[in-house]
Formats: sequence, C-alpha cells, structure tokens
Amino acid sequence: MMTLKGTNIHLRALEPEDLEFVYNLENDESIWHVSNTQTPYSKFLIRQYLENAHQDIFEAKQLRLAICKNDTSEAIGLIDLFDFDPVNSRAGIGILIQNETNRGNGIGKEALGLLINYSFTQLQLHQLYANIGVDNEASLNLFATFGFQKIGIKKDWIFHNNSYHDEAIYQLINHQQLK
Repeated sequence: MMTLKGTNIHLRALEPEDLEFVYNLENDESIWHVSNTQTPYSKFLIRQYLENAHQDIFEAKQLRLAICKNDTSEAIGLIDLFDFDPVNSRAGIGILIQNETNRGNGIGKEALGLLINYSFTQLQLHQLYANIGVDNEASLNLFATFGFQKIGIKKDWIFHNNSYHDEAIYQLINHQQLK
C-alpha cells in the first residue's frame, strides 16, 4: 500500500512543471492572510524553491506536497508540513485547495488523512499542530474530524481586511507511538 495514495487523490513531490501553479497560488493575495505572506514571489524565486524541493524534511525543515486527483498529475492543491522539529518530534500542518470547485468534496479530507498517516507512521512524529482562523469553519471542521483539539486562541493574531482576527491552535497527539 502506498502511504501517499488514497482512493481519489495522491500526494506527490513538487516538480519543475508546478512552477505556474505554485506561482499563482503564492501570489493570490486573497489567501495571504492564511499563509502569512506579505509580498509577492517572483517566478525566479519559485523556480529556485522548486529546484531545492528535493531536500528531505530533515534538511529543509518542511515538506510541501502537491495534491492531485488519481487520474492526473496536475496539482489542485498543496499540503505542507512546516516547522519540522525532529528533537521534539512535531510539525505544523497546513492545506490549501486551489479553487472552489475542488473544495467541499472530500479532497482536503483525504489529503489531510494521508499526510497525518505519513507523519505518524513514516516520520514517527509525536504531534502535529495547525493554526486556523476562528472564522474558517471549513478548516476547523476538517481538522476536528481527525481528532485535532483546540488548545488555545491567539487573540488579534491576523490583520486582514483592516481588522484583527483571532487564530486558534489545534493539536493532534500520536497516542499510538511508543513512549
């Protein structure tokens, strides 16, 4: 069984052919508040990033994978492990599906399930965490589905649309891992 292949989607490493997809996603100002992006990225910088995407998570401290439907290798979203901390055996996790037509139909749920499984079985992580805006009901529900628990609220954490918004931090402990 392939760890990163599900019933309808698979997760794959980024390829040079993903340049336009990543460029468009990273420069979509409507989602900058989710990724803490402040300025646009050039194609030059994205190309350099993709050229270094071969680094493993222990070297890069992050892992970004493309979400693809099983019948194609075209990316429809990205899912990340970030702030990888091998000493404390944890990482942050984030997901973004590109457009409305690909949202709300289980793609994000399947992708998140695959990456959680990979994180706990292959990387042997003890915990994952996610930072989610308190008004992002879809993401709050998605992460709760997998047992992520809200462990706190960061007050006035994100400045977006001329006002401050709270952000919740959710955590999932790998209780199956040997202690």
